[in-house]
Amino acid sequence: MDDLTAVIGSVLVANRGEIAVRVLRTCRRLGIRGVAVFADPDTGAPHVRTADQAVRIPGYLDVDAVVAAARASGADAVHPGYGFLSERADFARAVERAGLVWIGPPASAMEQMGRKDAAREVAVAAGVPVLPAYALDTPPDRLVFPVLVKAAAGGGGKGMRIVRSAAELPEALAAAGREAAAAFGDDTLLIERYVERGRHIEVQILADAHGRVLALHERDCSAQRRHQKVMEEAPAPGLPAGTRTAITDAAIALAAAVGYVNAGTVEFLLDADIGAFSLLEMNTRLQVEHPVTEAICGDLDLVEQQLRVAAGQPLTLDVGDLGPHGHAIEARVYAEDPYGGFLPQAGTAGLVRWPSGPGIRVDQALDSGQSVTTDFDPMLGKIIAVGPDRETARRRLVAALDDTAILGLTTNAGFLRELASHPRYVDASIDVAWLDRTPLTRPDGGDARRVAAGALAAQIGERAGAGAFRADGWRLGAPPAPTIVALADPHDPAADVRVEVPPDHRGAGAGRTGAEAAVSDGAVSDGAAAVLVGPDDVEVAWHGQRFVFSRPRPDGEDAATRADGLLTAPMPSVVVDVRVTVGEEVAADQILATVEAMKMELAVRAPFAGVVSAVAVSAGQRVALGAALLTVEQHTADVAGAGSSVTADPDPTRTPQP
Repeated sequence: MDDLTAVIGSVLVANRGEIAVRVLRTCRRLGIRGVAVFADPDTGAPHVRTADQAVRIPGYLDVDAVVAAARASGADAVHPGYGFLSERADFARAVERAGLVWIGPPASAMEQMGRKDAAREVAVAAGVPVLPAYALDTPPDRLVFPVLVKAAAGGGGKGMRIVRSAAELPEALAAAGREAAAAFGDDTLLIERYVERGRHIEVQILADAHGRVLALHERDCSAQRRHQKVMEEAPAPGLPAGTRTAITDAAIALAAAVGYVNAGTVEFLLDADIGAFSLLEMNTRLQVEHPVTEAICGDLDLVEQQLRVAAGQPLTLDVGDLGPHGHAIEARVYAEDPYGGFLPQAGTAGLVRWPSGPGIRVDQALDSGQSVTTDFDPMLGKIIAVGPDRETARRRLVAALDDTAILGLTTNAGFLRELASHPRYVDASIDVAWLDRTPLTRPDGGDARRVAAGALAAQIGERAGAGAFRADGWRLGAPPAPTIVALADPHDPAADVRVEVPPDHRGAGAGRTGAEAAVSDGAVSDGAAAVLVGPDDVEVAWHGQRFVFSRPRPDGEDAATRADGLLTAPMPSVVVDVRVTVGEEVAADQILATVEAMKMELAVRAPFAGVVSAVAVSAGQRVALGAALLTVEQHTADVAGAGSSVTADPDPTRTPQP
C-alpha cells in the first residue's frame, strides 16, 4: 500500500463544479475514495456523478453540515477546493477537531494571509514590498488620487472600488463595505495607491511540514476585467530575469514568514511604468489557474502534491525537473454576457460541446441539459492550451474556443476568442485595466445568421417529408429555387434578416460549401458550428459566440417590445436599495436603485430625464430576471429622439466572485 493511502484512504471534497470534479479525478487515480457533497440545486450534477459517494447538505457554506457529512461518509480528509469555505480558518479548525486531515495550510497562516491588512504587516516584517496605504480617516484632501478602496478580508475582486476624486469616496466606501459584508461577513476596508498600468504576476508556492518551500514559477494574470481574472498564462511573458528572481524570492520569504504548508499563491502587482512590484495578497488555497503551472512543470499534479503534504510526506520534487517546459494559457468560461456589462446569466444548457485535441485540456462541469442558476459562481469551466512556445499555445486556444459551443444560455466563450486574437494580447502588452478601458466589439452575426437559416431550412425540409409539396426548391423548367428564411437579430436590427439558402446548403450547419449536418431533435452540430432550432428562435454557436435569432411572429408583433422607461431586473437578484419615490424628478443616468446577485451590486440608472411614475419593488425583495423594478416617464417635450428605455449598468469597478 502507498504511504499516502495508508493515511488518506478517502477524501471529502467540500466544493462543487469543475474544481470538485478535478480533485475527485486525482483521488480516483491514486486509489483514494472520493466523496462529494451537494446542495439541492446540484442533485445529479457532474461532480456528484464523478464521486464514489455523495452526501446531501443544506448549503456549501454550512461548516457543521460539511464536517458531519465527512464523518458520516467515513472520510479521512477534507479538500476545500477554492471559494466557499476554502479560506475559512474556522472551517480548517473544525475539520481537525473532528479528527480529519485538513488538505490545506495551517489555520494560523490562513488567518494572517486571509486578511490584506494582516498580510501587509507580515510582508513588511519579511522585507516584501507593499503599496503605500492610507488610514480610513485620512481627510480626502490629503489623498493622492486615484486610490483603490478594497475589502481587508476575502478576495476575487469583491468589495473593490477605484476612486478618482474626493467626491466619489463616500459612495465608494459605503458600497465596498456593503459588498464586503455580504461576501465575507466583514466590512473592514483598506485604501491603497492605485496603479494605473499594472501587471498581475503571481507565484505558485508549495511547502511541506518539514521546512521546504518551493516556488513553481510565476503566472501572468493581467487579462482582467474589473479586477476579475479572465485569462492566465505561465510563465509570464517578457518578464526580466532579475524581476522574476526578485518576485520568486519575495514569495518564498512571505510563505516562510507565516510557516506556510501546502499549496498557495502569492500575488504581486508589477507597475508597468517603473518596473517595481508590490504585494497584492496571498491566496491560502489552490487557485483557479493552477493548471497552467501544472502544464509547464511537466504535467505535475498539484492536487496529488497537496494530498502528500497533508499526509505528512516531505516534498521530493527536483526543482531542476520542473522546467518551465513550454507555455500554457487558460481561459475561464463564465455564464455571463460580456457585451452586456458582464452580467451573470442563467438558463438551461440545451447543447454543450467542449473542445479537444493536441495540447488542449478542459476542466469543466457542464453537460447538455444542465441548468445554470445565479445561486453559485458563474464559472462553467476552463480551457487550457499548451504549446512549446506562447504563440503555439495561443493559436491552439483560439482554435479550441472556435470549437466551443454552449447554447441555451449566454457565456463569454466568444469574448475569450476575440481577446485571445487581439493584437494587444498577441504581443503580450495587456495590463490589468486594459479591458476596462478597451471594451471589445460584439462579433458580427452575419455568418451565424446564414448558418441558422441553413439549419432552419433543413428542418423545414425534413418536416415536410416526401411528396409534391416538400421544401426542396424544385420547380418546372428552371433550377431549384432558394429557400428564403427571415431571422431577426436583436443586437443588429439594421441587418438584412432575409437569408437565401441555396438548395445545396440546406443542412449545411457550419456554413461551409458541401458541409452536411443532420438535424436531430432541433439540434445540429458538425464541428464548426452548433445550432438549436426552437419554436420561436434559432440559436447558433459560431467561433464560441452564441447568437440568438428570432423567427417573426405571425401577428407581426415584436415579443421583446417594452414600454419606454420601464426598468427591469437584468438578472435574478435581490434589491439592495431604492433611492427614489413616485413623483420624483430624476436626471438621465441617475442611480435609482441597486440590485445584488452573485455578491455583485448593479446600479439601475434612469434612461433619460423624467419623473418616476412607478416603483414596483422595495429593499430586500428578491426579483426574477425581467421583473419590473421602476418606471420613468419622460417629459413630453423630450420624447422625440428618446433612447433606450432599459438601463441597468454594473458599476465598472465591481466584480463577481472568482
